[in-house]
Amino acid sequence: MAVRATLAVVERPELTISVHRTPSEAVVNLAGEIDMLTATRLSNTVNDILGDPPPRIVLNLAGVTFCDSQGLGTLVVLSRKASTAQSVLVLTNVGDFLLRVLDITGLRSALMIRNESPAH
Repeated sequence: MAVRATLAVVERPELTISVHRTPSEAVVNLAGEIDMLTATRLSNTVNDILGDPPPRIVLNLAGVTFCDSQGLGTLVVLSRKASTAQSVLVLTNVGDFLLRVLDITGLRSALMIRNESPAH
């Protein structure tokens, strides 16, 4: 009797990263998942920016659909690295799911979060 092995391939969103830089800030637009498979790419991107740091680095999380513990740790480490480099790391457009996780883990106070207020 032949045994046939099947491999299930699970489609999962990647992390798309784009950077727009001006003399006063670097805006890093993120879309997808920040997790153990993608956090290194985010770290490398921000570390490259910190090679010649602007006063402010903005991580726009509007397109982020998931963030695991590795992603959370990466955000905290990057915030500290930015501070050491005389820059400020700011998270914008943080989704409700991520705000809840930051509250539960106590990490919200370790990060600068500036969510846009909806226009009335």
